[in-house]
Amino acid sequence: MNLQFDIIEILKVTMVLFAVIDVIGSIPVIISLKQKTGGINASKASVVSFGIMIIFLFLGQTILDIIGISIGDFAIAGSILLFIVAFEMILGVQIAKDAMPATASVVPLAFPLIAGTGTLTTLLSIRAEYNIVSIITAIFLNVIIVYIVLRNLNKIEKVLGAGGIAIIKKVFGIILLALAIKLFRKYTGL
Repeated sequence: MNLQFDIIEILKVTMVLFAVIDVIGSIPVIISLKQKTGGINASKASVVSFGIMIIFLFLGQTILDIIGISIGDFAIAGSILLFIVAFEMILGVQIAKDAMPATASVVPLAFPLIAGTGTLTTLLSIRAEYNIVSIITAIFLNVIIVYIVLRNLNKIEKVLGAGGIAIIKKVFGIILLALAIKLFRKYTGL
């Protein structure tokens, strides 16, 4: 296991996870959720999503081994999922739709909105590429960003405006699309 501290690698992984988690692009959904439920517990949502990501980072491979799927297979499947998510972000279409239950801070906010299938797939995919210290640090940095966004939701929405949020979502969609293509090419040999 590689335990090096590499700031450039940490920044790369942080940006990838930031794009996948897409807390900025999720602001309209989070605001709607907050309005429907009367409030969001930023601390609880952040801690639960951090726990989910860390547990899956370490146990996800074991789960795959039990069912006989390699990390390469999972990375290819993950790259296809990321490709779809990136298209949703770039084109502003919704391919997948999840029902939104009444509870807010844990379901659907911590899971599946923050630590959802895209994030979990990405964690296993990037584990094949980057060292574990970089990934854990990136998860921690992203959870801090998520917490800050959740605590300052109304202020952020006012500052960015609808146009700013749309632009940020498109930019991170392109980053995510590039990652999906990179992972697909690496594990398919194309």
